[in-house]
Amino acid sequence: MKVAVLGSGGREHALVKALLKSPKVDGVVCIPGSDGIALETECQNIDLKNKIEVINYLKKSNVEFVVVGPEDPLVDGLADMLRENGLKVFGPGAEGAQLEGSKIYSKEFMKAANIPTAGFKFAKTKAEALSVLGDFKFPIVVKADVLAAGKGVSICKTKEEYQKSIEHIFDHKTFGQSEALIEEFISGWELSYICITDGESFQVCPLVQDHKSLKDGGHGPNTGGMGVFGPIHIEESLKKEIDKTIVQPTLDELKKRNIKFCGALFIGLMIENNKPYVLEYNVRFGDPETQIIMPLIDGDVFEILLSAVQGHLKPIKVKSSFATCVVLAAEGYPEQPVKGTPIEFLDSKKSDENYFIYSGVKKDKDKFLVHGGRVLGAVGLADTKDLSIKKAYDQSLKANWKGLQKRLDIGRYF
Repeated sequence: MKVAVLGSGGREHALVKALLKSPKVDGVVCIPGSDGIALETECQNIDLKNKIEVINYLKKSNVEFVVVGPEDPLVDGLADMLRENGLKVFGPGAEGAQLEGSKIYSKEFMKAANIPTAGFKFAKTKAEALSVLGDFKFPIVVKADVLAAGKGVSICKTKEEYQKSIEHIFDHKTFGQSEALIEEFISGWELSYICITDGESFQVCPLVQDHKSLKDGGHGPNTGGMGVFGPIHIEESLKKEIDKTIVQPTLDELKKRNIKFCGALFIGLMIENNKPYVLEYNVRFGDPETQIIMPLIDGDVFEILLSAVQGHLKPIKVKSSFATCVVLAAEGYPEQPVKGTPIEFLDSKKSDENYFIYSGVKKDKDKFLVHGGRVLGAVGLADTKDLSIKKAYDQSLKANWKGLQKRLDIGRYF
């Protein structure tokens, strides 16, 4: 079967690598892809917003199965249109994608389903946001109610920081036209709980931990993710509680609303005193989580994704090995990434255990340039945790550019 992966980032590169390993896949095309992904497979530079052109190309190329990587086309209803045109699609329709598309919708959804989450209030105006300040204790979490690639969230420790975050949303419109979600802060440790679901049943992917802050020790601004390590192992009682009080009620509420959800359900959790609370929903695989989840799955990834689409989800088995991904970011990330900087690759040797996932790159003649905030993911796979971390960091030294940023503590929390 010929497969298409839609998207252009590190997540999509990781999906392409995994799908190409399946003996049941005749070929993989990535749309629009990138110059980095093109080292691995065919790419077609078609704008995903141009749904008709995407569909015409897929039909002409005899693609039967489509994996939608990013959230934007899902929220925009691309999966719905692909299904209407007879394609098998891994990824929810526009209704299901609202779980990520609107933070306010998702909070109301959680409340209706009685899912544990932080206390919250909505604000449609700057005045409303300032008026509810007295209802919360610092630190306070402020979120823009739009897709912001992980950067529309501020943890405010003072009144001044809170006011600045509100001004960014309502005065400066940093994230476009948006309302604000104000939440109480929950302390603890974060867990990326990513499931694959056919709408009825679900299977949990290898558990991993993302590192969101730009700098070591959880300091600096929030990012889309600076690195990830896994698998991490949690108590069976905690896993059962997550499945019982969060995952299953989410699927039940979707069914109650007559929303068919087939795809990846990514639940960002905060574990406080061994109790899980939902921070957010995502309706696709995470980035950079996918970069290590794919190689940690023991089995044919294509068969698992196809089984979800066909309505008889296969079990997910996890390898006994470990994986680490260290993100190499551009100068100025996350606020204003500097693009166009030449990348110097210091070692071109390839290995199945150490390699780069390409995220934000562009090729100019025979040279790669920085073309995004998160540029490369240095992946290390090994039989032990420490060796996996070492391999990832060894790999990270094989590329360099002016202003390169990376954390040095990925994988050190577990």
